[in-house]
Amino acid sequence: QVQLVESGGGLVQPGGSLRLSCAASGFTFSTYAMNWYRQAPGKERELVAGITSVGAIRNYADSVKGRFTISRDNAKNTVYLQMNSLKPEDTAVYYCNAARIYKGEAYWGQGTQVTVSS
Repeated sequence: QVQLVESGGGLVQPGGSLRLSCAASGFTFSTYAMNWYRQAPGKERELVAGITSVGAIRNYADSVKGRFTISRDNAKNTVYLQMNSLKPEDTAVYYCNAARIYKGEAYWGQGTQVTVSS
């Protein structure tokens, strides 16, 4: 059974930091690209950051470049999103995604709420 379990969300003040984690099980983690998406109220889900299966390539949305860092530990089947200098506009539900586009496979976590507010 495939599972992606996010953790680390919460309430943080502007300028603060959070580290999201996504623990994966039920599939061969090291063969999947991993992504973090987010969805704010009334908005479409958007890609925040992605990392290839062995971590060689990382990409980021322009809105988070220089503030967020995606990483993965294939030995622990876990992907991380370090979020620094958080802004109120970063408030959203953050979702972990595992993807093998060439096979048409994608899995989603249940999401974790991040709220940036004073």
